[in-house]
Amino acid sequence: MPEIQNFTMNFGPQHPAAHGVLRLVLEMDGEIITKVDAHIGLLHRATEKLAESKPFNQSIGYMDRLDYVSVMCNEHAYVMAIEKLLGVNPPIRAQYIRVLYDELTRITNHLLWLGAHGLDIGAMTVFLYCFREREDIMDMYEAVSGARMHSTYYRPGGVYRDLPAQMPQYQKSRFRSKADLKRLNQARQGSLLDFIEDFTKRFPACIDEYETLLTDNRIWKQRTVGIGVVSPERALQLGFSGPMLRGSGIEWDLRKKQPYAVYDRMDFDIPVGINGDCYDRYLVRIEEMRQSNKIIRQCVDWLRANPGPVWLEDHKVTPPHRTQMKNDMESLIHHFKYMTEGYCVPAGEVYAAIEHPKGEFGIYMISDGANKPFRVKIRAAGFAHLSSLDEMVRGHMLADLVAIIGTQDIVFGEVDR
Repeated sequence: MPEIQNFTMNFGPQHPAAHGVLRLVLEMDGEIITKVDAHIGLLHRATEKLAESKPFNQSIGYMDRLDYVSVMCNEHAYVMAIEKLLGVNPPIRAQYIRVLYDELTRITNHLLWLGAHGLDIGAMTVFLYCFREREDIMDMYEAVSGARMHSTYYRPGGVYRDLPAQMPQYQKSRFRSKADLKRLNQARQGSLLDFIEDFTKRFPACIDEYETLLTDNRIWKQRTVGIGVVSPERALQLGFSGPMLRGSGIEWDLRKKQPYAVYDRMDFDIPVGINGDCYDRYLVRIEEMRQSNKIIRQCVDWLRANPGPVWLEDHKVTPPHRTQMKNDMESLIHHFKYMTEGYCVPAGEVYAAIEHPKGEFGIYMISDGANKPFRVKIRAAGFAHLSSLDEMVRGHMLADLVAIIGTQDIVFGEVDR
């Protein structure tokens, strides 16, 4: 009889289901995984050290590149940490805009997750459905910041600019018929708020379409039910947060338990799972999109009724408007000082955390009174989840590893930092 022995194989970093530059060294007993060794650091960009070498206001763009599908949520935690050290509160309208865009970001994150997770497991169509709606949210990003992904829209003291009164429209092109152009611009005749409101009216039906494709699909359930089960107690011990924790039945959400911005004024529910498997985590994220849509509607209604400033007029913290800067010497000096050396922040330490689409995203910052942070430490949601991968996949088959990586919703910018 030939002796049967385990063998070692590589998974990634070039594997299409590795969700970035993840390299796994798998120990296999036939098709069964006995051990996983995750090799990370291939994307390491020294974000924390770079943030310590620049003025506070020049590192917001680095936060965008941590989790590059949830950029505004990353910015929110960073600017909240600076505002806590400075002892300032942004105007109430700016806080509503932040909540609005946090929830749009949550939806766009979950849409990318759902499309990619579906592709990993073998569901092709849902990817195209998800990106149809994601395109609209990218347009909302572009309308306020000028960028579709790396927006740098949140600033200490508020947001970069107010919501525009006119939503940009598609232009004539030889690649589009008149009928197509009219259809594409139908919801873009008014302001950005009109466009977002139209999106919130159509989006619940879109979620229904995703569920029609997947929720009761026999193959989808075979690939996700009972896969990667984590008990509530173990989820807490492993440091899970976000949908990974709520999928195991723990009702913990920073928006409810430790409210920030204006989440204490919002009416929404926290979805939780029962079994702690990949299927429950899928259902939790689907319901989160519905709840985010509900929050967005509340923000749109409030923002319509309450105009006002979107950043502080303290020009030690925020730059003066460009029209002022071009006509007033004092404003020009403020602008020059702000853009070159930033501002000095009182000495102290602070931790600011938000309910990121992937879990708890936190910034721990120490200031020594200079114009740049003495230390920055990022609490990335995905890092704790990835560290549990070995435990979650042992005894599963190789194909199940793909489903478990997908359910963790990992992005390597924040894992490798």
